[in-house]
Amino acid sequence: MFSKILIANRGEIACRVIKTAKRLGVKTVAVYSEADVEAMHVHMADEAYCIGPAAAADSYLRGEKILAVCEASGAEAVHPGYGFLSENAAFAEACAAKGVVFIGPPVPAIVAMGSKSESKRIMEAAGVPLVPGYHGEDQELATLRAHADRIGYPVLVKASAGGGGKGMRVVESGDQFEAAVAGARREAKAAFGDDSLLIEKYLSRPRHVEMQVFGDTHGTVVHLYERDCSLQRRHQKVIEEAPAPALPDAVRARLHEAAVAAAKAVDYVGAGTVEFLYQDGEFYFIEMNTRLQVEHPVTEMVTGLDLVEWQLRVASGEPLPLRQEDIRTRGHAFEARLYAEDPQRDFLPATGTLTHLRPPVEEGGVRVDTGVRQGDAVSIHYDPMIAKLVVWDHDRSAALRKLKQALERYQVVGVATNTAFLTAVASHPAFEALELDTRFIERYRADLIPEAKPADDRILAVAALEVLSKRDQDARAHALAGSDPYSPWHNTDGWRLNDRGHVDLRFVDGEAEHMVVVHYRRDGYELELPGGRVAARVARDAHGDLMVDLDGVRQRATVVRLGDDLVIMHDGRQHRLTVFDPAAAAADQDGAGGKLTAPMPGKVIQVPVVEGQKVVKGMPLVVLEAMKMEHTITAPADGTVTAIHYGPGDQVADGAELLSFERAE
Repeated sequence: MFSKILIANRGEIACRVIKTAKRLGVKTVAVYSEADVEAMHVHMADEAYCIGPAAAADSYLRGEKILAVCEASGAEAVHPGYGFLSENAAFAEACAAKGVVFIGPPVPAIVAMGSKSESKRIMEAAGVPLVPGYHGEDQELATLRAHADRIGYPVLVKASAGGGGKGMRVVESGDQFEAAVAGARREAKAAFGDDSLLIEKYLSRPRHVEMQVFGDTHGTVVHLYERDCSLQRRHQKVIEEAPAPALPDAVRARLHEAAVAAAKAVDYVGAGTVEFLYQDGEFYFIEMNTRLQVEHPVTEMVTGLDLVEWQLRVASGEPLPLRQEDIRTRGHAFEARLYAEDPQRDFLPATGTLTHLRPPVEEGGVRVDTGVRQGDAVSIHYDPMIAKLVVWDHDRSAALRKLKQALERYQVVGVATNTAFLTAVASHPAFEALELDTRFIERYRADLIPEAKPADDRILAVAALEVLSKRDQDARAHALAGSDPYSPWHNTDGWRLNDRGHVDLRFVDGEAEHMVVVHYRRDGYELELPGGRVAARVARDAHGDLMVDLDGVRQRATVVRLGDDLVIMHDGRQHRLTVFDPAAAAADQDGAGGKLTAPMPGKVIQVPVVEGQKVVKGMPLVVLEAMKMEHTITAPADGTVTAIHYGPGDQVADGAELLSFERAE
C-alpha cells in the first residue's frame, strides 16, 4: 500500500478519497486553485499546494503542475477522482514517466474507451451488443447526414470524446440536423478539445443501466453488479439506484457477462463502468467510463465495499480483495445529486454563498458525500454540486421513503437548489411504480417543477412568529445591556394604555402582499391570517429553530434571515418572504421593459442577430456558455433588437444587460 497519495481534484470527490486514505493510514496531498484556498478538501488533507488561478485550465487541468507537487511532496501515486484529468491518457503517461502511479486503468484502455467510436468497434469485436449507429472517422457533414438518414430519425448526435451530456443533441428530423451538428461540435470542442461526433439511433423509452467492473494487475476482472441511472435531464444523471429494479434475471445475467467481457477486451485494471441502454428485453453498449463514477456510493451501500479502497489496493499491485462468487448485494440504495441550480429557470446553474447548510443526520442508512460547508461559495468556475445524498434500506420501498425524508430535512439557503425538485421526483407515483426510462423527467416535468405557489397561512404564521420572536430576543438583549433592565419600555408584550395590544405585519411574496394582524394574549398571540384566526405560541430550541404551536398543533420550522428576507423551511418546503419596508414601496418595479439580461455568469458564444433586426418570439438572440453547457436566450416577444452590448468571447456577469429590445406594438 502507498504511504502518501496526491488527489488531483477538488470538492466532494477529493474529500471522499481523503476519508478512505485516512482510514487506511495513507497520507494525503491536496492541490487547490486560488479560488479554493479555504476549501473543505484543503483543510482535510495532510498537505496542500496551490497550483494556479481559479480557472480549471490554469490549475486543476495543468498536469505538469500536479506532477511538480508530487515531486515536492513525495507522493507516490495520484488519484484523479472524476472529471478534470481522470480520463486523460496524456496525463496518465506523464505520471508513468515521472515514476508516479496513476490510480486508474492502463493508458491503452483509457485511449480505447475514451473514443466512443473506437470503443464501439472493440465492443462489437468482443460480442457486446451495440445501438445501431455510425462511429466512423469521416466527419464531413454530408457523411454524418447520410448515416442519420440511413439509421432513421430520431437520432442522437453525440461527442465522440467525453460525456456528461456535453456535445449531445437529439435530432427529430433531417431539417434540424445541420444546426444540431454545429451546436454539438462547438460544445464538444469547448468541453473536450475534440469536436468529432458519432450518430446513434435514438431509442424511444430506454433505461440507462450500468455495470460496475473492477480489474487487477493479475488478470482478474469482476463485476460489482448494476445500477439504474435512468432519471436524467439534459443527459445528466439526477437520481441513481442499485440494484436496477424490475430487471429479468436472464437479462441481468447477460449484462454481467457483457460487462466483464467488455473490461477484458481492453485488459482493464481498476474501477470502471460499462454503460448500457435497455429497452424491451434488449440492451446495448453505449460507453465505458474509465474512472470512478459519481454514483459509486450506491454500489458501496448494497455491497458493503469501499471502492476507493479497492482502487488503492489494485493500484499498489495487490489482487482484488474478493472473488466474483464472494461479492453479494443486500438491500436497496438511492443517490440524489444535490446541485446549486434553479429548476424554475430550466436548471440554470446558480452561484452564491451557502449562508445556511444543514444536511440530514448521517445515521440509519443515510450518507452525505460533500465537499462544501456552511459559509462556502458556489462559484462559476466549477461544477455546482453541493452534495450527494445516499440512502440504504432493506428494500426499494423502504429506501425510497428514507430518501424522501432525508431530502425534506436537507436545508440549503443562499443559492437556488434542486432539492424540492428531487423531492418531487422521489415522491412521484410513477417513480415508485417503476415507470423508469430516460424520458421520465421530460414526461412529468409539469408535476416535478410546478409553478411557485403563494405563501399559505402556515408559512405566514411562521414568518410572523419569527418577527415577534426576534423582536422579543432583541429587546431582552437591549434590556440586559441597559442601565435599567426592568424598565417597562423594554416590554414586547404589546401593552397599550386603554387598548388591547396588536401589531400589523406586512410581507411581500413575489408580486403579492400579505397582512398578518397580531393580537397579544396573556399566553401567547392570536394571529389574524388571510384564512382566519389562530391561537399561536412560539419558542426556540437549542439549534435556534422555532417550535411553533398553532391552535394546539406543535411543529418545528427553521427560518434564516437574509437582510429583510425570511427564508422559511417548514414541513419539507422552502418559501422566501420579504418583511415589508415602507421606504422601498415606491421603488421602480417594472425592471423588465426593453432589457434582456444574462440568467447566469458565462461567456457569449454567438449573437445571431444585428442591431435594428426585427425578430419573432422564440428566435435565438444570444448563445451563452456556462459550465461547459450552452444556453440560448430567445426573444420574449415579437419586436426589434435596438442595441447589442456584448459580442462573442465576452464574459458577462449574472444579470448583465445583453441587449436592448423593443416589443412590437
